[in-house]
Formats: sequence, C-alpha cells, structure tokens
Amino acid sequence: MVNIEGYEILEGLYYSKDWMWIKIEDGKVRIGVTDYAQKQMREIVFAELPSVGAQVRKGEPFGTLESVKAVSDLVSPLTGRVVEVNERASGSPEVINEDPYGEGWLIVIEPANLEEELKTLMNFEQAVEWYKSVIRER
Repeated sequence: MVNIEGYEILEGLYYSKDWMWIKIEDGKVRIGVTDYAQKQMREIVFAELPSVGAQVRKGEPFGTLESVKAVSDLVSPLTGRVVEVNERASGSPEVINEDPYGEGWLIVIEPANLEEELKTLMNFEQAVEWYKSVIRER
C-alpha cells in the first residue's frame, strides 16, 4: 500500500480514472470505489447498486452513491454480468467510507472481455503516478 497525502492506493488492484478499483478473483472481478473517491464524497448515506444478473458496460454508470455532499455515478471499469452485490454496502453505506477496499466493495462481475479491457486500466504503479499528479493539481 502507498499513502499519498492521506489517500491509500493498494497493490494488487487495477484502477480506473473514474475512481474505481478492481480485484481479479478466480476469473471474476470485485469492484469498489477508491479511498480517494470516498474521502472526496465524505459521508456516504445511500448506495444504489444493480441486481444480480444485470449487465454492466465499461464506461457506463451501473449505480450511484449519495453523500451529504453530492450524488455520484458509479462508472463501470469493465463490461460483464453482475454475479454478486454487496448488500451490506446498500444497507449500511457508511461501510464504503470505513473500508473502501475491504468490506465496502460494491459488486462482483463475470467479465465479458477481461484481458482486452484490462489494458485500459491502470496497474498499481501507474495509479500511484496518476494519483500524485491529480493530488498535486488540487
């Protein structure tokens, strides 16, 4: 893990520029929001997530997070079918703030084109450099 000015970036994950992370697990992909995203939103009070069986498309919204500050779209980093939804994140959305890379995950999908779409995401090293540039610009 790297901490850049209070924002955590975990190794072993891929990252999108839409503030999402993915973790590959036995051919499936777990998706969540980054530490940076949850801290920018502040107190998350509502999570609208898709149902199991729903299709998600890379670059398109699959749900929303509502905070005391704003409502934000959750933009899918990959295309695939939802096979699991984190009911805890829906019922107790504060878990997203408390543990965005752990208990605060959002959905698990069966990706349609994982190898090709992975090329459009950032690995850990690329994400660290990107975060440094974004945080410097603030």
